[in-house]
Amino acid sequence: MVVVTGAAGFIGSVVAGELNKKGYNNLILVDDFSKKEKERNYINLRYDSLIDRNDFFAWFKERHDDVDFVVHLGARTDTTEFDWNVFQKLNVDYTQTMFSLCAEYQIPLIYASSAATYGDGELGYDDRHDVVERLQPLNPYGRSKNEVDKWILKRVETQGPVSEPPFWAGLKFFNVYGPNEYHKGRMASVIFHSFNQINATGKVKLFRSHRPDFKDGQQLRDFIYVKDIADVICFMISQRDNETTRQQTLSTMESHVETYGRTSNSLPSGIYNLGTGKARSFYDLATATFKAMGKEVNIEFIDIPEDIRDKYQYFTEANMNKLKAAGYDKDFTSLEDGVEDYVKNYLMRN
Repeated sequence: MVVVTGAAGFIGSVVAGELNKKGYNNLILVDDFSKKEKERNYINLRYDSLIDRNDFFAWFKERHDDVDFVVHLGARTDTTEFDWNVFQKLNVDYTQTMFSLCAEYQIPLIYASSAATYGDGELGYDDRHDVVERLQPLNPYGRSKNEVDKWILKRVETQGPVSEPPFWAGLKFFNVYGPNEYHKGRMASVIFHSFNQINATGKVKLFRSHRPDFKDGQQLRDFIYVKDIADVICFMISQRDNETTRQQTLSTMESHVETYGRTSNSLPSGIYNLGTGKARSFYDLATATFKAMGKEVNIEFIDIPEDIRDKYQYFTEANMNKLKAAGYDKDFTSLEDGVEDYVKNYLMRN
C-alpha cells in the first residue's frame, strides 16, 4: 500500500492519479474529506480506503505492516495565514509525527517542503543541507516548512540512521500550477486566475513591481507543472522499489548487504528542490495563457496588496543539480506547453 496525505487537495490528488496510472491501486487516501467541493478530485481514483487526517495515526499504528511508502502532501498552504498555531499543528507537529512513525516502522517517506523556505533568496536557491539553518522565510507558512526541515536534519545528524526512515525526501516545491487547484481560492496559481479574468473581462491583472530592479510584470518565478511533480514522486517510489528488490536479491546471495547501504543508493535521502530550474516572468505566463485561449494579450498592472507586499518573492529559480545527479533525467514541461495543456484540456473543459 502507498499512503497519500492531502489526497483531496491539488498536488495530492494529481499524485494519486499518477500512481493509479503506474499500477498502484490499493492507495490509502488521507485528508479532511468533509469538504464536499473537493470530492471530484478523488472520486474517480482507485484506492483501498479514505481516512480522515485526524484518524490516520491511529490507523497507521495498527496497519503499518501493510504500508510500503508514505507520500505526505497534506498541509496548510495559505501564505496569507498568520496564525502560527494553525501551522504548528497541521504542518510542523503532523509532519514530525509522520517522520517519527516512518522511522519507527522503517517505511520510506516523501514529504512536502516548499521554496517559501528560501525567503527573499538572499542565500540562493540551492538545496544544500548546510544552508537550511540560516534560511529566513518571509511568512509563517514558509517558516513552518523550514522548521520541519531543520528538525529532520538535526535529528538525523544527532541520532544517526536509526532515527530516520530507510529513505526520506523533503521536496521543496516551487510555483506549482495545473489541474485540480480550483478549490484553492486566492492561493490558486496565477494561470488559474488569469484564465478566469480573461473569460470575465478580456484582460489579466498582474502585480506592479515595487522594486526599481524589476519592471512591472517581470517578477520571475520557477513555475512547475503539477504533472512533473507527480512524475518525480513516482520516480522516487520506483527507485526505492528497485532498491528493495536489489537488496533482497543480495541477501539471498548471502552478500554483505551493508556494503550496498544508503550511501551507494542512487537516490540518497535528503532535501530536494522541485522546480524546472528556469525562472520565467509573470508576463510570459499571462501571454501564454492568452495564446492558449486564442485571445489577444491585454494586461493591466495593479499594486501588490499591502498585507503581502513586504513578504513577496521577486525571484525564485531552483538549482536542480541534486535531483539530476540522483538519476532523474526527464525534461520538465516548458511554461508554454504546460499552460497550453492546462488551459485547453482542463480549464476550457471545466
